[in-house]
Amino acid sequence: MKRKIISIDETKCTGCGQCIPDCPEGALQLIEGKARLVSDLFCDGLGACIGTCPEGAITVIEREAEPYNEAAVMATIVKQGAPVIKAHLEHLAGHGQVALYNEAIEYLIEHGLPIPNHVPPERTPAPTPSGKLAAGYVGEGIVCPPGSPDPSRFAACPGSAARAIRREPGRGPRQPVVGATDSELRQWPVQLSLLNPAAPYFENAELLIAADCVPFAYGGFHPEFLKGRIVIIFCPKLDLDIPGYIEKLAEIFSRHAIRSIMVVHMEVPCCSGVRAVVDKALEKSGKAIPVVEKTITIEGGIA
Repeated sequence: MKRKIISIDETKCTGCGQCIPDCPEGALQLIEGKARLVSDLFCDGLGACIGTCPEGAITVIEREAEPYNEAAVMATIVKQGAPVIKAHLEHLAGHGQVALYNEAIEYLIEHGLPIPNHVPPERTPAPTPSGKLAAGYVGEGIVCPPGSPDPSRFAACPGSAARAIRREPGRGPRQPVVGATDSELRQWPVQLSLLNPAAPYFENAELLIAADCVPFAYGGFHPEFLKGRIVIIFCPKLDLDIPGYIEKLAEIFSRHAIRSIMVVHMEVPCCSGVRAVVDKALEKSGKAIPVVEKTITIEGGIA
């Protein structure tokens, strides 16, 4: 594919190495006295290394190159420790690459790795000169791929791949009969970013920590999961302050006598991050609270 990628003029490069620390992705190395691009997969083409080259030897060009691979980059970066992970996250955030940033955070959560304190990206539109949305635009809870003409299209990942769900009478996952069912909600607000860890309703509570999409997928959410519980919801893929979420949950666990935790998430890979966030918060709080985990299929059943 043709994409933006850095180019190094070897006649200008003196091998000073000042560009190396500014490429946390590991795309640059000093080889035989010259800075070299060692892998197209690791170069995001954002050009963070350009400003530190005193000789002006580095430029961004457009050429045929392998697609940038965030997972491959993260596999390399995590071996270098928290400072390099932090630099990479802030590099993506600073360039408005929210989609790639989300992938990096998801990688850390799925591999049970700590997320270093860092400055996350802002939730602001990033229009291109053509008027289309740039990669990583976050608006109305949607992460858009590069060049999307509107936010109704989703990134190509298992959690956001478009699919229709056919519903035929008498077929599909068995769920409770829907009728004049009372709401089982016992508190407000419910979104983790809005919750006050000191709220008295947490004391002696049984918690339901659920992914945002679960109540829409599972018809029996209120009577089966929410009844008798205090609910906390968040999205491990689209919400940006995952480190802050871990801290807040840890504070809730530490300040109150929590009787139990039920974690309910969707079957898509990124959604399993809900359990990972809860586990990290429990570890941070030092509490041993029993956890039950439920997985909901996209079709609306229990896996």
